[in-house]
Formats: sequence, C-alpha cells, structure tokens
Amino acid sequence: MRTALRWLLALTVLIGTLSTAGTATAAPPGTTGSTAHDTGTDDIEDRLQAIPGMSLVEEKPYEGYRFFVLTYTQPVDHHDPARGTFQQRITVLHKGVDRPTVFYTSGYNVSTTPSRSEPTRIVDGNQVSLEYRFFTPSRPEPADWSTLDIWQAASDQHRVFQALKRIYPRNWLATGGSKGGMTATYYERFYPHDMDGVVAYVAPNDVVDDEDSAYDRFFATVGTRQCRDRLNAVQREALVRRTSLEQKYARYAAENGYTFSTIGSLDRAYEAVVLDYVWGFWQYSTLDDCDTVPADARHATDQEIWDSVDTISGFSAYTDQGLETYTPYYYQAGTQLGAPTIHFPHIEKKLIRYGYQPPRNFVPRSIPMRFQPWAMRDVDTWVRHHAEHMLFVYGQNDPWGSERFRLGRGARDSYVFTAPGMNHGANVAGLVPEEKALATARILHWAGVAPAAVEQDPSQARPLASYDATLDARDAEREPALRP
Repeated sequence: MRTALRWLLALTVLIGTLSTAGTATAAPPGTTGSTAHDTGTDDIEDRLQAIPGMSLVEEKPYEGYRFFVLTYTQPVDHHDPARGTFQQRITVLHKGVDRPTVFYTSGYNVSTTPSRSEPTRIVDGNQVSLEYRFFTPSRPEPADWSTLDIWQAASDQHRVFQALKRIYPRNWLATGGSKGGMTATYYERFYPHDMDGVVAYVAPNDVVDDEDSAYDRFFATVGTRQCRDRLNAVQREALVRRTSLEQKYARYAAENGYTFSTIGSLDRAYEAVVLDYVWGFWQYSTLDDCDTVPADARHATDQEIWDSVDTISGFSAYTDQGLETYTPYYYQAGTQLGAPTIHFPHIEKKLIRYGYQPPRNFVPRSIPMRFQPWAMRDVDTWVRHHAEHMLFVYGQNDPWGSERFRLGRGARDSYVFTAPGMNHGANVAGLVPEEKALATARILHWAGVAPAAVEQDPSQARPLASYDATLDARDAEREPALRP
C-alpha cells in the first residue's frame, strides 16, 4: 500500500511539473486549446515565453532577425516521465511566423551566437537550434547515462517541435552536419511525420561496428600520392621520436594542468593524438593544404613535427580536460553509434602500442557502457526503404563519408550527393552545378517556398536570402580528435 501511495504521489508531482513543460503526447500541431496563439499578443518574445516550460535566458538582437537563447523543460526519460526533468538549451533565430523553419542541431553543444545553417539561408526562414542532451548545461542531475540514446534525443526534438509548431505553422526542415546530420536522420527515423524534409550533411553511418575496411580503402587513394606520403611520413616520424616528443608532451601537460586519468596514461594519449593525424588532416583540410605539411619528415626538427601534429590533431584532445566536454559523444559511440578502426600499413607494428582505441577508453570507468549493435542497423534499414524528402551531402575527401547512408528502392524524392574535393565542411554550394540546382530546388520545394519558375525548371533555383558574412561564414565544425 505504501508503495502504491508513493507512486501516486510521485505521479501527481510529475504531472504538476510537466504541466509547465508540455508533454510528449501534446495535442497535434494546429489544434486549438491553451497555446501560445491564445496569449493575445503578437510579440514573438511573449509568445515564446507563453509556451509551458519555456524560459528566456537572453535576447541578442541581429538586423533582420530576433535571436533568443532559451531553455525548455524536458523529461529525463521519455519512456518514464515520472523520473524527473531537466532544462535543455535551445536558440531561436526568428525571421517571421509566415516563413518556414529549419530545425538545426550539431549533435553537441548549441552556439549562443546568431548564425544560419545553409538550408536556413536557402529558404530564408527561421532557425531553431537544439543542444544535444547531456552536453552541459543540458544535462540531468544526477546524470543517468542510460537515458542518453538516439531515441531519447529524437524525442527531445519531437517535443520542441510540438511546442514551437503552434507559433511557426509553416513547413519545417531538419538539418545538421556530421553528428548533427546523424541526429537529423535519427529524428526522421523515429518521428517521420514531423518534418517536411531533411538535409543531412557529412553524416557517418557505421552499420557494422567491427567492419571498417572502407576507411582503409579511402586512405589508400585519397588526394595525391605525394600528399599521402608526406602525411604518412610525419605520422610515422612522430612515433619514431616518441621518447623525445613525449618528454615535450609531459612539460606541455604540466604547464597547462592537463591530466590523463580517463585514457590511462600520457603514453596512450600521445599515440592517440598521433594516430588521428592523417584522419584529422583530410577531415578538415584540403589538397591545397598539403604544402603546410613538412616535406622531409626524417630531417624535420622535433618542433616541426610537434607543431604539425598539434595543429591537426591537438595534443590537448585526449587529456581529461579535453575529453570531458565530449564524454556524451564517446558514450554514444561506445553504446550505439560505433567508431572506426583503421590500419597503418606505412608504420611498423613495433611502433604502435595501442592502435585506434575504443570509445570505452575515453569515458570515465564510473559510467557503465554496453554496445547495442542493432541500433545503427535499424536506422540504416529504415533509410534505405523509407526515406522520403531526404538529402545527404558528403565531401569527396572526407574520411567520414567512407561509411555513409545509401538509398534503396523504397526511398522517395531522396538523394545522396558528393561534393568534389570537399572535406567535412561539404555543402550544397559545393556540389557540381546540376546537383547544386536540384538540391536547392528540392529544399525550396520541401519548405513550401519554391518560386513557380523553380518548380518548372530546377536549374533556376537559388537561395532566397542574400549571403551574410556574419551569419553564414563558417568552416567545417571542427571537433578535435577523432569525432564526427
């Protein structure tokens, strides 16, 4: 009896809590009821704050827009809302309620500086950006890591969409790059009726975690032989000079207060940074950048080898301090997303002590992890057979595109394009002209804003908003170490 009473009391308290947050079973968008439309005001700030569970942190004005940083109350566990709530950070770049809206996530932290994703510029729309759960400050306390999975994250997006669709009733598109592209894809898989289209950039798709030969084939042919040889020589030389460069690493760590408890030792961290070197170059650099790599590694100074590796891989990446921010990613890589393993035929086996280390080595041992091999197989199967209004864009020279999403016979009005010569920053603008026009036309069509001329002739498709050097200028979203 006491157990039943305690359960009833907890449920009563939770209902009161979630009444300020909306629920996962809220009325469908467009229905009537007590919503932000009923506040009697047209001011967007008032309408946003009238959403149950939404709180304003700050507004940062930007010409032609209003930009809001907010928090939204979410259940820790969408399967069992009685387990409590947490505050999830979001931003809204407001253009107008008569414009389409782009739902963006990086899959990591959210930026609180106004910016536009490429689809937002193409459709001249609003942009809602969401911080991925468990990236601080959007982390439950205490943190139950078992509630960090792709379905829970998709359900976060679903609830935000339900809350904001009442204010922004026009078409919605989901987008993101890299882990954000993965996130947009998973959201579409679990809630296929929310979005009118998906634009996923450079999204890895590791269907079978322990089969990574596609990466080895990529590194054997990417770029030019001369560039590959330069990179391979520097990487090998960094291991040949392990003793002297680790002494330099120890001084560097001491000067900056870096420690190595999670990965286990400075030696493990050093090798992890060095083995990321070639991958990191192709992820974020271009063939033209090969000239910045030491041409004669054997005769280069220790400082030249150090500087090249540090610039590309980052010697702080596998310190406790460098790993801490990205614990949620490594947890997901080790439980659902998978992680690549590659080989190094240009390096003698005696020089490599650990090889590519598993995500388990980058997550504190106090956090339990268990891999779920079915998670990515499920998403891959769904995309192949059910993708509709989905666009995947990859870069020709991006390692992460080696294992990518592909479309099957069941896909409808969906596309996979590759931008020639581009890296992890590949976008629609970098596609060949015919594919660029088609992709732009489909994005405009899915958003419901394609001009009649574009509907008749996709080659006429152009972004509806002019380029803004502040809002739109960005390189690939650089994440140090081996992270998408």
